Amino acid sequence: MITLCHAVKGGSGTTVVACTRAINSPGPALLVDFEGDVPLALGLDRPVRPGVIDWLASRAPSAHLDDLLVEVTPNCSLLPAFETAADVLTGETERWDQLVDWLTEWTNDSGGSVVIDAGTTRLPMQFVEQCPHRWLVTRACYLSLRRSCHLRVRPTGVVLIDEPGRALRRTDVESSIGAPVVATLAWDVRIARSVDAGLLLSGRLPRPLHRAFARVAA
Repeated sequence: MITLCHAVKGGSGTTVVACTRAINSPGPALLVDFEGDVPLALGLDRPVRPGVIDWLASRAPSAHLDDLLVEVTPNCSLLPAFETAADVLTGETERWDQLVDWLTEWTNDSGGSVVIDAGTTRLPMQFVEQCPHRWLVTRACYLSLRRSCHLRVRPTGVVLIDEPGRALRRTDVESSIGAPVVATLAWDVRIARSVDAGLLLSGRLPRPLHRAFARVAA
């Protein structure tokens, strides 16, 4: 299973959602980082080897992607971004198709799942369309929902960040975006502090965060 996590506004919590989903996966998991924030959020050293964006800009065969993986936990590996040049993400169609093929092969061989942290990066449509699960991470914010109406590829699910004081409800979000809410995460200052301190791997996150994704685990 390949799950793409994305957002229409920065600061929505996409990296937290992607990391938590991957780390809490019941089987092997591969976390793909297109934003470059995952190592910092997890408290990992910045990778010294190339990443997925460098691979897209190269002519290296798909097999080289195996050499770029970084172990996060015994059950979870990271394919880092490394290069941050946004124009690379426009890459050739063939390279993106090769990446999808490699990710699909990884899931088939491992029996695990792939979680992609796309953040607000505009990935090519032919890549996004080939991701079976596309989760939009959003707050119940009028501006975010308005932007979501103009997405080129519709989400298959929504991860709702439930902030206190918002007037819009879950049903409003679902009807506006046209996709079901697959998980609801209550806004919690402890999560922000854990991210700022690079402690997402420490096990100190509130239990409701883990339980929310246990319900949608493959």
